[in-house]
Amino acid sequence: MSQAAMVELIDVTRSFAGPQEVQALKGVNLRVEHGDYLSIVGPSGSGKSTMLNILGLLDRPSVGEYHLGGFRTGSLSEDERAAVRASTVGFVFQSLHLLPHRPVLDNVMLPMLYSGIPRAEREARAREALDRVRLGHRVDFLPGLLSGGERQRVAVARAVVSGPRLLLADEPTGNLDSVTSSHVMELFEELHADGLTLIVITHDREVAERAPRTIRIADGRLSEVA
Repeated sequence: MSQAAMVELIDVTRSFAGPQEVQALKGVNLRVEHGDYLSIVGPSGSGKSTMLNILGLLDRPSVGEYHLGGFRTGSLSEDERAAVRASTVGFVFQSLHLLPHRPVLDNVMLPMLYSGIPRAEREARAREALDRVRLGHRVDFLPGLLSGGERQRVAVARAVVSGPRLLLADEPTGNLDSVTSSHVMELFEELHADGLTLIVITHDREVAERAPRTIRIADGRLSEVA
């Protein structure tokens, strides 16, 4: 029997009510194996954000099933979804969501409040994650004193500190220059090489082409890019 995929969407549709119902995703099927690295590309309004929210258990399909690591997520309560999300999924957003008045170390420790990691282990794990992204010398800095690339690396450290199996990155280089973007993508690729499943949502062709596999989304439908 074959191993369950890391991510499997089965005939997923996501509709939003309104004067005219909008189908942001339409009968989507997607299988992502453990350790895969893929990019999802598409124009604004194509359904990328809706896809990210479903993959990250921030939203539910209107129709269809989402299996994460072989588990059917549709029957989970909101508390159960939050627990699975905290232990399994890491997020890197374009807007970063760093706490501006807390030092870098505190920002990276924050997810561990929700992922069940014992208090005694949190600081050591946060320091290890910051060393991994080459920011061990910035633990006491406030985010506003860092460069854009350094802030993005803090966000990456925060995303991986709890040991997720799936990392979702939403336009992770959208606010960065090309050189810094390349450095951030190299960091993602190091994490992928260590076994992390990586899905990058981007409008940047160069970022998308770094992934071995690319999925295009248009008008709520997926197609594999050869």
